Amino acid sequence: MANYIDQLLPKTALVTGSSRRVGKAIAMALASKGWNIAVHYDNSADEAEATVRNLRNLGVNAEPIRANLADTSQLKALILQCEIALGPIGLLVNNASIFEQDSLVTVTRASWDRHMIPNLWAPIFLMQDFATRLPKKNEGVIINIIDQKVWNLNDKFLSYTLSKVGLWAATRILALELAPRIRVNGIGPGPILPNIHQDKEEFDRQSQATPLQHNPTPDEVADAVIFLVSAHSVTGQMIAVDSGQHLVCY
Repeated sequence: MANYIDQLLPKTALVTGSSRRVGKAIAMALASKGWNIAVHYDNSADEAEATVRNLRNLGVNAEPIRANLADTSQLKALILQCEIALGPIGLLVNNASIFEQDSLVTVTRASWDRHMIPNLWAPIFLMQDFATRLPKKNEGVIINIIDQKVWNLNDKFLSYTLSKVGLWAATRILALELAPRIRVNGIGPGPILPNIHQDKEEFDRQSQATPLQHNPTPDEVADAVIFLVSAHSVTGQMIAVDSGQHLVCY
């Protein structure tokens, strides 16, 4: 599928939240395939600059682009900034998200908005802007980083989970709406890295509880991104990179 990518897709990717962790792994994998990268970040400027240096060492163009995805004016300017720096965007990876605990007892409008705006509204707006700005002669690809939880619901992280359920629904809806020019797919990570609510011991227990008894790596998520970019006949799908976690009832 090299010809498909080289001929039809503008070879620049915007990866939100790509200064570190899984987003950085995705950016590095794409750069290894010749993609120029817009490294989006919010508060991690030093890490973004370091990631950009690493990407440039792979021989591609890369630029750090700052935006608070919960700020409407910054969100609206994000893809335009990327185009000014690197040219038309052919791949959008919605990776950035907020992950905090709430429940029916503790949820507030503030905790709801804290998840729904960056986790759901921002990706939907970016998909809209991406589709509008994509050059008419080109095709495009969107990959949403969702969560295996949408296939295995539990009673934890109410607002976060609902934001990801919404993003999974949007992935399928927009796969239909944007076809045939733009393919839209998702990836559902499992226990890739310890989250902000875990220590290493708890993370290791969670990983061992999966059917494959180990945690997936950021590079495996990146490998799934590379596959979906080149899979010309795949749209409206989600790949769970989770060691089978979505199969386990908790």
